[in-house]
Amino acid sequence: MKKILLALLLIIMLTQTRQSAAQDVGISFSYFLPKNGYFSTPISPFSIRGIGFGLGNFVAIQTGFSLYRMSGMNVKDMGDLNSKDPIVGPNFTLLVPLELVLQYITDNQEFKIKGGGFAFQTFDNRLMNGNIDKAIRSFEGWDVANSDFDFDSSLGLGYFFGAEYVIYVTRQWGLSFEVNYFIGDADFPLNGSYTGGNSIGPLTTREVNFNDAKLDFTGLEISFGVIITQ
Repeated sequence: MKKILLALLLIIMLTQTRQSAAQDVGISFSYFLPKNGYFSTPISPFSIRGIGFGLGNFVAIQTGFSLYRMSGMNVKDMGDLNSKDPIVGPNFTLLVPLELVLQYITDNQEFKIKGGGFAFQTFDNRLMNGNIDKAIRSFEGWDVANSDFDFDSSLGLGYFFGAEYVIYVTRQWGLSFEVNYFIGDADFPLNGSYTGGNSIGPLTTREVNFNDAKLDFTGLEISFGVIITQ
């Protein structure tokens, strides 16, 4: 509950900063294609990006946030049990980037190259037991498997790079298209057991601890936005 309240407070603070301190107001709708995961979408309209300030005509520092409903995310560093299928989901994920922007601006267009770091926090996580059992069957060479794991999630960090193109339809508003590639992770230890075997043999139970497991936040983000000049 404390994490959820902190996230809501952060959203309010960022929204107020955007409305009071910047000359342009932008609302974006983003789509995330995670590595070894499922196509995910934001929770509209909770995606505001491009909050920041310029350092001259060609450099700017920006931040913002996006609240995603992640359909499925992968977990890595599970030893030999690593899966190519998503392990966690669906969940809510709050993404907060901090980026350095190199920009070239004309009368009606903007070209931006950007990169920086980001933080993310997941909420209401669930394990995809079917995909975990599939990975266990493949690893053990079993016909059947059933798992029972507990997990612990934490704040994740990473870096990203991308580009943005903005075209102003009128002097008051424009359209933006942005692509970013994110590389990051968060500690996500898994502890528990699984039971399985072959159809003609006895069942086997193993106790396992994946203390080094990490939630993988690697993937491509595509964003479409509207920018209104005040």
